[in-house]
Amino acid sequence: MRRYYTAESVTEGHPDKVCDQIADAILDECLKHDPSSRVACEVLATRGNVFVAGEISSGYEPPVFDVIRKVLGECGYCTDGIEMDTFVHQQSPDIAKAVIVSKEFRDNNGKKGRDRSRGAGDQGVMVGYACDETAQLMPMPIVLAHRITRELSACRRSGYIKDIFSDGKAQVTVEYEDEKPVRLESVVVSCQHSAEKSLKKLETEIREKVLRPALRLLPPDEDTKILVNPSGRFVCGGLDADTGLTGRKLMVDTYGSMVPHGGGAFSGKDCSKVDRSAAYMARYIAKNMVAAGLASRCQVSLAYAIGVAEPVMIAVDTFGTGKVCADDCLARAIPLVFGVTPVQIMESLRLNRPIFRQTAVFGHFGRKEFPWERTDKVLALQDTIL
Repeated sequence: MRRYYTAESVTEGHPDKVCDQIADAILDECLKHDPSSRVACEVLATRGNVFVAGEISSGYEPPVFDVIRKVLGECGYCTDGIEMDTFVHQQSPDIAKAVIVSKEFRDNNGKKGRDRSRGAGDQGVMVGYACDETAQLMPMPIVLAHRITRELSACRRSGYIKDIFSDGKAQVTVEYEDEKPVRLESVVVSCQHSAEKSLKKLETEIREKVLRPALRLLPPDEDTKILVNPSGRFVCGGLDADTGLTGRKLMVDTYGSMVPHGGGAFSGKDCSKVDRSAAYMARYIAKNMVAAGLASRCQVSLAYAIGVAEPVMIAVDTFGTGKVCADDCLARAIPLVFGVTPVQIMESLRLNRPIFRQTAVFGHFGRKEFPWERTDKVLALQDTIL
């Protein structure tokens, strides 16, 4: 059977990603000074204006305006004349109470133990995925899309391609046969540039200096459609042309179009919010399942209720690629190997550290610097299941 899957990535100067980076930089500032901080930070940016809103409960008051200026500068924007405003208050006391003391802990007078002492910060379903088609155990389209935007960003920062700016994006479509990537169907790249830049020269440079190295994993063939700046001129871009908002690049942040998404955004949220932390845990579990040779493809879904420590659902789908036992058998093994309460997730992945600004661009998964990308549970899984 032949299918086509598409994934998108954007550079650090894309307005939505600027907002994600500001939100996560504020979170990092709080965690750096108070690891118990509770943060739910949203950012909106448009021409000449940046607004920060949300809830911050912390022993440290972050210098929000300084953070905004720093992130904008590092993303390639001039901060002169930028108007900034902040609308921040503390977390709802009702939500705080449910998170600090879980329903299980309250109902059993503290007898459930420390691992179940804290409840989930919200309800929701989180999805993790892994597959064996790339070294990162990630889908090929999203790996290629992120490689393109990384190369594009590197070319801008180094001056290897001159007269381009920080707003850019890439889209990759891969043809699959029998659920394996076989060829590159299409590539789209858009890059903001100066008014003086020759569009013909820009296309040549992007093909040679960006796409050639980025697409080594699956090189284009003579039938691959490659479109560079298909709209023509892209001089007016970035925050002058578009409004950015946190949480609008869900599929860029995760796995692309071939994997479902629970709907919860990541950036600006501390990891008491399970729509972030449980998504990381679900990826951690799925990656270890595939690395252990238990399946070629694995999707793990975790669902939670606000104020409750234990997930209300743990599900596994191996899409018929399971090699040892049925999917429900794999699901039953998860709590035996992995801690899936908020406290266990926070401690096993060490999520109270200021590591989140770097997640906000080029995807949250498939990058070895993050703790949820370890494969240190392979032997434990094999011992439990085999």
